[in-house]
Amino acid sequence: MSDYSEPTGVKTPWHLWLVGGLSLLWNAFGCVDFTMTATRNAAYLEPYPQEMLDYWLNMPTWMWADWAVGVFGGLLGSIALLLRRKLAVPLFAASFIAASISMSFGFLDENAPRMEGAGLMSGIIIVIALLLAVYAWWMSRRDVLR
Repeated sequence: MSDYSEPTGVKTPWHLWLVGGLSLLWNAFGCVDFTMTATRNAAYLEPYPQEMLDYWLNMPTWMWADWAVGVFGGLLGSIALLLRRKLAVPLFAASFIAASISMSFGFLDENAPRMEGAGLMSGIIIVIALLLAVYAWWMSRRDVLR
């Protein structure tokens, strides 16, 4: 007879895999967008008006850093969520805070060029970042994350 017993713990809910997988895809796109813009990939940036490109490519360093924290924090938060790690909570929180700062600055900057639908998209990004942070916190409180 063996003394081994299965560890007791909270079973991973099905929705963690759904939320984690979708958030991984969502945040991976944000990382691709950041990387293509930062590397000035001509094919990727071609559809954007020159006025917008000039604004993005001449942003201050702190804005680039903030954008990086937002997208890569979200990606790492998604990975941590899928690995059931509590680290997902501060990573998603950092992503939400960075997105909020970035989007607010762009909205309040009078010199920022305006694209149709950009305000709506900014709102969607902030809401998704907030929902991911709250979801990770909820999973942590339920002891799903360790």
